[in-house]
Amino acid sequence: MTSLPDRQHAVSLIQEAQSNGAPLVKACALLNLSVRTYQRWTANQLVHADQRPIAPRPAPHNKLSEQEREAVVSLCNQPRYRSAPPAFIVADQLDQGRYLASESTFYRVLHEYDQLHARGRQKPPERKRQATTHEASEPNQLWCWDISWLPGPARGTWFYLYLMMDVYSRKIVGHEVYARETGELASEFVEKAYWREHLAARSKPLVLHSDNGSPMKAATFLEKLYDLGITPSNSRPRVSNDNAYSESLFKTLKFRPAFPVNGFKTLEEARHWVLKFVRWYNTEHRHSALKYVTPEQRHNGEAEYILAQRKRVLEVEKAKNPQRWSGDIRDFSLPESVTLNPEKAASF
Repeated sequence: MTSLPDRQHAVSLIQEAQSNGAPLVKACALLNLSVRTYQRWTANQLVHADQRPIAPRPAPHNKLSEQEREAVVSLCNQPRYRSAPPAFIVADQLDQGRYLASESTFYRVLHEYDQLHARGRQKPPERKRQATTHEASEPNQLWCWDISWLPGPARGTWFYLYLMMDVYSRKIVGHEVYARETGELASEFVEKAYWREHLAARSKPLVLHSDNGSPMKAATFLEKLYDLGITPSNSRPRVSNDNAYSESLFKTLKFRPAFPVNGFKTLEEARHWVLKFVRWYNTEHRHSALKYVTPEQRHNGEAEYILAQRKRVLEVEKAKNPQRWSGDIRDFSLPESVTLNPEKAASF
């Protein structure tokens, strides 16, 4: 059911589109509405609320009497049934040769008497926390980080790669390889990135997003973020795509042709390989999400000049050979902002 404010908003958008020359069918289609629904909403030149909740409905002929309903509630509140679901109660009553009502009727009657709650000592179900949305319009506003395992010299041995990315520019702003994953090492890791990016001179806040691993929620690490003036942000529990930028970066790293799939022999070898990867990724890798400029160029503000130069080259070529272009040249503009876990568009 669509609420009255949502109906009014949708109608105003459709009418605005019509006033600008859009056909009614296409304007309705953009909001996933049929023309018939729009006409029903605007009957008599007014936007009407849904009448179904307040429409009078006759009582079903087979509805339980008040005495029968009270008998259902009384049965459910007996000591032997107080912690049992309606399905168990109905089955047990049938075994005794008695029948009061169906399972669905039990549920309906208990709901009307406000007794349809978690029965027994178990916790009631918890609502899932919505994904935290963050937006960055310049470098060093929003970072994300995670820890991944690098194979060691023997099967079952691992080194731990700490990797931190600027979400706006995709630049790797921090990387370390350690033999353990702890809150103390995470504190050292984030502090190095903080000073490397000269954030002490910035007055704008920085948000650091991560998953719910033990180093990310360690008291030592959170205290370090507080000292540096960094706001922590965590993914929802058991939801892997809340930190999609870090996961994508790890995939790029582990699917590099030179990645040693058979494992690193020593910790120093792992650190050396990761250092080479970071230099390549930041300064040579042309990122598809950045219109094929490097993260370093986006981070330093050089990307706009480079893309403008590419645009000028294509404009000159189009002027020479216009028949080779059926339309405009490609779009070289970069998004003004980048959003982590964008909110879903509202549907009518």
